[in-house]
Amino acid sequence: MRIVFMGTPEFALPSLEKLLASDHDVLAVVTRPDRPRGRGLREASPPIKVLAEGHGLPVLQPEKLREESFVRKLSELKADLLVVVAFRILPREVYTMPPKGTIDLHPSLLPKYRGAAPIHWAIINGERQTGVTVFYIGEKVDAGDTILQRTVPIGPDETAGELSQRLADIGAQVLLEVVDAIDLGQVSGTVQSEGEPSPAPKLKREDGRIDWTKSASQLKDLIRGLNPWPGAFTTYGGQILKIHRALVVDQSDQGARPGQVLRADPRQGILVNTGKAQLYLQEVQLEGRKRMSSAEFLRGFHLKEGDLFA
Repeated sequence: MRIVFMGTPEFALPSLEKLLASDHDVLAVVTRPDRPRGRGLREASPPIKVLAEGHGLPVLQPEKLREESFVRKLSELKADLLVVVAFRILPREVYTMPPKGTIDLHPSLLPKYRGAAPIHWAIINGERQTGVTVFYIGEKVDAGDTILQRTVPIGPDETAGELSQRLADIGAQVLLEVVDAIDLGQVSGTVQSEGEPSPAPKLKREDGRIDWTKSASQLKDLIRGLNPWPGAFTTYGGQILKIHRALVVDQSDQGARPGQVLRADPRQGILVNTGKAQLYLQEVQLEGRKRMSSAEFLRGFHLKEGDLFA
């Protein structure tokens, strides 16, 4: 089957690799334009472009998906199917172009967590399982007919970065199964339940600010869900302290305020009071510094019992 692949970040790489290793014919890849990155602001190509060019595939990088020149080039490829993984919202004239439709791989069990950050929000909300969904793209975002879903458990200490890699690999296999089935004419979509779809909006840096009045388990989930980006953080002495990993300590100190440091030991690390139970900070990072254990942090930064994180 003749396929055009659309995607941008590392999450899309396993899916393109699966398709390239299959009997299907990947005609071209569509991704975002190159952007300046890093401290030197040098032009950097999206990960999917690097992989595509390594396989000698044509790469289209339109600024706008309604551009007449882009739509024309896409039409000239005469693809049977468009495959989308972690890309942009497609206009109707694009997703209705191929005769066998346009499918999308989404890292949640739709209709749960429709939106840009489903992996992060599933962890932040304390979900114990999530999954992947392959569905037909339609008019409403992430609301098209589902084709195949696979449930995936979330580890109790798993971060968004770790779960993303697992879902990318699992999703790639599910996606290939669907593409094979479409090629054989063995696929029919199922209308998504209109029950109560949960949103997964794009994250902002401010979403990472820690509210110490919340429970230790809620804060641990926030920290996991925002690792590696944008990162959960608190402030002390006017400086931002990111918290990358933490453990819940199921005990309380009725006399301590939320955010109050209960222990600051260079051998044992930092223990903080919360709205319910306590949080042991495993790995932290002061702005402009490297990541380190909280015990190592205390060997070079003055923090004492009774101090308050804001």
